[in-house]
Amino acid sequence: MSSPNNLPPLAADGVFAVSASSIIDAPREKVWGILTDFPSYKEWNPFVRDSVLVDESEEILPDQTLAEGKYMLIAPVHLPPTMGKPGMFQKQSAFVKVVTVDPENCCLKWISIIGYPFLLRAERWQSLSVGDDGKTKYETIEVFSGVLAYLVKLFTQANLKLGFEAMAQELKRRAEAVA
Repeated sequence: MSSPNNLPPLAADGVFAVSASSIIDAPREKVWGILTDFPSYKEWNPFVRDSVLVDESEEILPDQTLAEGKYMLIAPVHLPPTMGKPGMFQKQSAFVKVVTVDPENCCLKWISIIGYPFLLRAERWQSLSVGDDGKTKYETIEVFSGVLAYLVKLFTQANLKLGFEAMAQELKRRAEAVA
């Protein structure tokens, strides 16, 4: 049985998953350019405010070209999403390893492991496809697994969902404004 979207069917493999999607009236290549332009996130993304490529010790790399095998520091992450200043406990970060960068198929994947995979592992996919109507479909899912995923679910699942939805809608808004 095939998946109804272009993302892998991973949700059943984890403790919980967060996903979002949007239909964007803009060319897929333009949306891909916006999605992978991390320095511009602070201009439009209320969830992920910035992302930089770093080495394993979280030192910023001089070459900020997105590529498989590189590490990324995603910070700040606003939970709940806001373009303004977040509250004291509403600013998070993530240290991830980029696993897939596929410009031809417009697919990104990264993983985050806290300690050991049995403690906490998160796998994030983002994908763009073109529908029969010529519009771009943005889809994203993050699957959390490991024993600490139950705590993440308890304390942040609702705000993560809000963040994913806000990013999907603001990506749509930005792409359609410049299309």
